Amino acid sequence: MSSPCKFFGWSAVLALAALLAGCASVQAPLPPSLELPKPPTDLRALRKGDHVYLFWSVPTQTMDRQTVRHPGPTHICRGVEALLSTCGTPVGNVGPVANAPEKKSAFNTKVQASFVDTLPREPQQQNPTRMATYAVGPLNLQGRSAGLSNQVHVPLASTLPPPTNFRAQVTADGVVLTWNCDQSQNPLSNLRYIDRIYRRTPDSGTDVALADVECTAGRFEDRTIEWQKTYEYRITPVTVVILPPGNGPCPRTPSQEGSGPNSDCIIATVEGDDSTPQKVFTNDVYPPAMPTGLQAVFSGPGQPPFIDLVWAPNTDADLAGYNVYRHEPGGPPVKINTEPVKTPAFRDANVSAGKAYLYAISAVDGRGNESARSEEASESVPPAP
Repeated sequence: MSSPCKFFGWSAVLALAALLAGCASVQAPLPPSLELPKPPTDLRALRKGDHVYLFWSVPTQTMDRQTVRHPGPTHICRGVEALLSTCGTPVGNVGPVANAPEKKSAFNTKVQASFVDTLPREPQQQNPTRMATYAVGPLNLQGRSAGLSNQVHVPLASTLPPPTNFRAQVTADGVVLTWNCDQSQNPLSNLRYIDRIYRRTPDSGTDVALADVECTAGRFEDRTIEWQKTYEYRITPVTVVILPPGNGPCPRTPSQEGSGPNSDCIIATVEGDDSTPQKVFTNDVYPPAMPTGLQAVFSGPGQPPFIDLVWAPNTDADLAGYNVYRHEPGGPPVKINTEPVKTPAFRDANVSAGKAYLYAISAVDGRGNESARSEEASESVPPAP
């Protein structure tokens, strides 16, 4: 029989071992998280007129890789230095993300934040060729930050007001745009002003940049339209910041003036505010051009009698064909084709010996608009032998 003291000794040993094992798993308590949001790395900027639109992803993690549970506001920082070391006095603040609308998609679960800054006129006038630097600094609830986001730059060059008296008119050759350009502001030697023409079709909702024209042009003709469609046009003044020749290497793509040593170098472009849109419907009520060069030739002896007609081809893009008119002297013209003639040639085999005929040609488009008739050409069929 085992001794009670011996049994008690082994039990105590096992209990002590279990206690020691439990104590070995206890770790030192972790320091509390400072909840400093990780600064964004995808800040983007777009300038339009005097406004700068900023976009970035709201931080979801802290610097110690914890989930941001109680976000604070975000400082909007702006300066003229090439690199901002600190935010200084913020030009604006964005409230915590809980108070901001979320913009999510199936492919991007990040919450997007945005801010619109209005540039004061003074920096634009004092430093028209310099850049403004932007950054954002997210804070925790105690107003502490882990630093600034990536930094982006926008030109400070001033922009012209939108053109006035902007008009769009449909013509036979396309849509003609006219406007007045405001050049009361004298540009510096390294600033140039142009007008950018945009077109939108309501069914697509997409803006297409048609052309950049000199501000003083005041006129543009859009020959790329399709008939029976609605278009919306607008004009945007653009300030082009250039590096004149002899002022160092070109940091960006040379402008369209060329790529030689004397060509201008575009440093940046800034779009101003848009003009009032002009909407037009391209209703085609315009006939093709009148055919020219009509000639009539009899078949000649030894052949069945006919008269061949030839004329210069019409180059209108929407040409559907031609109509052929014939009459005898003193009689009314009569159309002798049943369908539009597709080529600039026609053979009239319904002629009689001993008669004279006069011919004229007109052009028709796909909507039935018919041109004026050409100058007449005459030909005679000899009498029967």
